[in-house]
Amino acid sequence: MENFWEIAAVIISSYLIGSVPTGYIIVKTFTGQDIRTIGSGSTGATNVKRVMGKKWFFITMLLDALKGALPVVLTILFANSYKEIGLLPVLASVAVIIGHSKSIFLKFTGGKSVASGIGTILALNWQVGLIIAAVWAVITFVSRYVSLGSMIALAVSPFLMWAFHAPVAYIYYCAIGALYIIYLHRTNIFRLVKGEENKVR
Repeated sequence: MENFWEIAAVIISSYLIGSVPTGYIIVKTFTGQDIRTIGSGSTGATNVKRVMGKKWFFITMLLDALKGALPVVLTILFANSYKEIGLLPVLASVAVIIGHSKSIFLKFTGGKSVASGIGTILALNWQVGLIIAAVWAVITFVSRYVSLGSMIALAVSPFLMWAFHAPVAYIYYCAIGALYIIYLHRTNIFRLVKGEENKVR
């Protein structure tokens, strides 16, 4: 029973932290606009950039990454159930990215969980997190497509977790998380195929 309450606390608290709509709050505070009615309708950093420029793109991305990392770090430090297999940090990670993409504070709308997802991976394994952040930066810089950089970076994350001998639960999380985030980018994929995806200027 004690395990049940600890698991429930981790999932609920992580989901609520993930649900904090960083991009929505920033745009609403400084411009009065609802970011969900602008551009792609996402609350993520790329859409924030359309409204407020490059500086706020990086600020939003950093805050979303911190939002992703925080509940995972707290879970690793303080949760005891199933510690030997890394289950609770993975549950925290899953709850965070679902919260970001389906925020309870925005009627279950949100962003595409890229920055928050990278934040969770940084918290699980900082080496893997830094590598996929670098992969994202290089692919985005070369192609000028944020969506392409995001999908490729997250797609390689389970293989990197395996290469770094991470717990099996972390590898499965990266694989499932990558598929989920790629699914959230399905409209971007269609635009990439058609040559209609917006490039970073």
